[in-house]
Amino acid sequence: MRIAIIGQQDFGKAALEAFVARGDAVAGVFSAPEKPGARPDALRVAAEERGLRLYQLPSLKTPEARQALRDLDVEIGVMAYVLQFVPQDFVHVPRHGMIQYHPSLLPRYRGPSSINWPIIRGDTRTGLTIFRPTDGLDEGPVILQKETPIGPDDTLGSVYFDRLFPMGVAALLEAADLVVAGRASEIAQDESRAGYEGWCLSAEARINWHNHVDHVYNLIRGCNPAPGAWTTIGGKKLQLFDARKHLTRTFGEVRGKVGTVTEIRGESLFIAAQGGQIEVLKLKHEDGKKQSAADFAAATGLAIGTILGT
Repeated sequence: MRIAIIGQQDFGKAALEAFVARGDAVAGVFSAPEKPGARPDALRVAAEERGLRLYQLPSLKTPEARQALRDLDVEIGVMAYVLQFVPQDFVHVPRHGMIQYHPSLLPRYRGPSSINWPIIRGDTRTGLTIFRPTDGLDEGPVILQKETPIGPDDTLGSVYFDRLFPMGVAALLEAADLVVAGRASEIAQDESRAGYEGWCLSAEARINWHNHVDHVYNLIRGCNPAPGAWTTIGGKKLQLFDARKHLTRTFGEVRGKVGTVTEIRGESLFIAAQGGQIEVLKLKHEDGKKQSAADFAAATGLAIGTILGT
């Protein structure tokens, strides 16, 4: 089929490569302009390397954008990680319209951080949706969905890179075939089950050590690798990445006030929380690089009894 790719970064690149690999004709690529100093957009680089027609337009709402897409004369548009607003008069230019990827089981977790929040909230499953884009954010009719479990120790990184990323690329291929062949079912989202979640950014990633250890652990893994759950030490930010949870089972196992470093052992340090301890293996101080907790403790003289988050 003849397609246009609208997207950016690694997921957009992977979608481009998947369609090209099976013999589809990518007539052109729309990628958002890069901000000064940002790392090169992987999709833009891939399009240039293949000599594809590339458009980096500041807006897709203009007559220029619509005309560029008309000139490509494509059967379908594939939206693969799109942060720009895509209006309906752009969406309907391809003969079979457009399809869009979203990494949640819509209508739940509409919004930009839809992988973080299910993990942070302790959900045991998530998935992806391929849907028809409308002017509402992630509100269009569903073409297909794929589900995947969230294990008790999964992180944002493992859920996305190991599963939702490759599953999403494959699902875009499947959905494009269904749409172009006229075999796609489009099911309206159930608004009674809908939920919108905003960005999970630094403010949302701050650890409250008075929360139960389950909540603290879910926040750490739901923000690993980004934005990185954090606490403070000496008034400076300390991000916690690879971690484990240890539940307190008897009163005799309670060790220290919440937020207190209770033990430094092997490659790890242990921090007390309500109902247990968080074992931290990897962390990053705002003045340094990501490193093992043991190396950080040795370099800074971190002592047992230090209280974090003050």
